[in-house]
Amino acid sequence: MSLFGRLLVTTLPLVPKLIVGKVAARYVAGASRREALNTVEQLNGAGAMATVDVLGEEVENRDKALLAVEEYCQLYDDIAERGLNANVSIKLTMLGLKIDEGYCRDNVERIAIAAKEHGSFLRLDMEDHTCIDATLRIYQALQPRYGNMGVVFQSYMRRTLQDIAELPAEGANVRLCKGIYIEPRRIAWKGYETVRYNYVAALKKLLRQGVYVGIATHDEYLICAACNEIDRLGLDGDRYEFQMLLGVDHQLRDLLIERGYRMRVYVPYGRDWYPYSMRRLRENPEVAKHVMRAMFDR
Repeated sequence: MSLFGRLLVTTLPLVPKLIVGKVAARYVAGASRREALNTVEQLNGAGAMATVDVLGEEVENRDKALLAVEEYCQLYDDIAERGLNANVSIKLTMLGLKIDEGYCRDNVERIAIAAKEHGSFLRLDMEDHTCIDATLRIYQALQPRYGNMGVVFQSYMRRTLQDIAELPAEGANVRLCKGIYIEPRRIAWKGYETVRYNYVAALKKLLRQGVYVGIATHDEYLICAACNEIDRLGLDGDRYEFQMLLGVDHQLRDLLIERGYRMRVYVPYGRDWYPYSMRRLRENPEVAKHVMRAMFDR
């Protein structure tokens, strides 16, 4: 990131929330489930699948965690009722991971059952390094029972290649992304090209192991590398998919769809949009420029 980009990222917290909301609305489907499902319907019409997530994390109140469980279960009902091509992603700290791991596991299981009832899929999102071991334990405990769950690995984590090696021999489903949380150097690769290199290494390892991979990136270099590896291995189109964020690089998304690749778009919604939007802006200084310009124009 350039010096100017770092300066923009540093000053983002000073920008009024109203202005951040106007610019960052491109990343969030809205505050309500209905708005999110309308967005999914539009994406389906454009040839893309979706994964839907209720925004929120670091919940420390059991009642709030239970409300999230109910929202996710209702989300599966509504996706099925509307006949949408979509599944669901969850963050475990929203479901009480920081309260008690067993309590969180029970909440995840309720959502996995709802997914199973609809013949659908559940993605366990990965959060910062303090959550990795617990997330993997919950995944490993519940996946054999329900067979409809997947997890996320982040290529900037030094442990990722080892975590891949410990996946179950059959039925594993992984979203592979670079990673966005700010982590200490002792556990995370820091160099831009190093993270890219590890992404490609992780992707190759996953594909060789027969894992279904959600190739989650907007980095054209990584997408090119992924396409080359897919061609080299002669993989069928049902062995992987590309994944992108709502509001990011529509042109690249459409190009991949036009070439016949499976594409899934991450569709977040909810009232807790601000922390998510700030992370998106921190990773994309070009968009942050528009935020700063909007502030000064105001």
